[in-house]
Amino acid sequence: MAGADVQEIHCKTLLNKIDVPRFPFRWTMNPYRGCRHACTYCYARPTHEFWGMDSGRDFDTRVFAKVNAPEVLRKELKRPSWRREAIAIGTASDPYEPAEAEYEITRKLLHVLRDFQNPASITTKGVLVRRDVDILAELSQVADVHVNFSIGTINEKVWKMMEPGTPNPIARLETMQYLVENGISAGVMMAPLLPGITDDEANIQAVVEAAHEHDAQYLGANVLFLKPGSKEWFMPMLREAYPHLTPGYNRLYHNTYAPKEYTKSVMDTVDRVRRQWDLPDRARVQENMASKGQLQ
Repeated sequence: MAGADVQEIHCKTLLNKIDVPRFPFRWTMNPYRGCRHACTYCYARPTHEFWGMDSGRDFDTRVFAKVNAPEVLRKELKRPSWRREAIAIGTASDPYEPAEAEYEITRKLLHVLRDFQNPASITTKGVLVRRDVDILAELSQVADVHVNFSIGTINEKVWKMMEPGTPNPIARLETMQYLVENGISAGVMMAPLLPGITDDEANIQAVVEAAHEHDAQYLGANVLFLKPGSKEWFMPMLREAYPHLTPGYNRLYHNTYAPKEYTKSVMDTVDRVRRQWDLPDRARVQENMASKGQLQ
């Protein structure tokens, strides 16, 4: 987004341990805080509140670049206790958000991962990852690496409204295909699927078909969840753009997560359509990756 302010910061640690059983990874790292992709529903928005800023406009326009992250990661991977477990990159902000074009922190992190032969996964809505095809290819020769392209819809109206700072979904698919053609494992993560907006079978079919056409090697999905800090930013937009859906969202998101019955029905549709197009399940790909890392 235009007018965004990028502030350089130094971090003391980079790796974060995740003790949530339903997550397919135990370790994450984020080279940036905040994200100019400005996705209205972003679950990471509340992280800015820890810094005394709001989870809305500040998150979109005040980005923090961890300029010493590569050096910190190198120290952390040198520890005798480190077991080369898989690291998920981009769980709290996009590692290929626009600041990466200037700072190249993600690229430098990939060099460190290659040097230590450490498995990793990347989740992004960006297309700048195309730039790093060389180092990703080198990393993939010595460790498992997967690039997950977050694409919840290819509907242009919905995309522009929900993800105003992101590249076009088709451009993301083309970037994914480029990586696959260069020997890098990459696939689609349909996330988040939005109740009443992108959770219908027609939208799911469109995304899965496009993923197949662009050589996705796997596919997964998640249903929208709204954490405090994200919900306050998302709901006003919903009331303005989709007022008829507001009562339903209030029922579904009384808590952070939608009811299990609803989530299961959507995920069942995703699984059925995924199998129609003969695409492997992303969750199993990630589980295999995690188990390999723990065995090393």
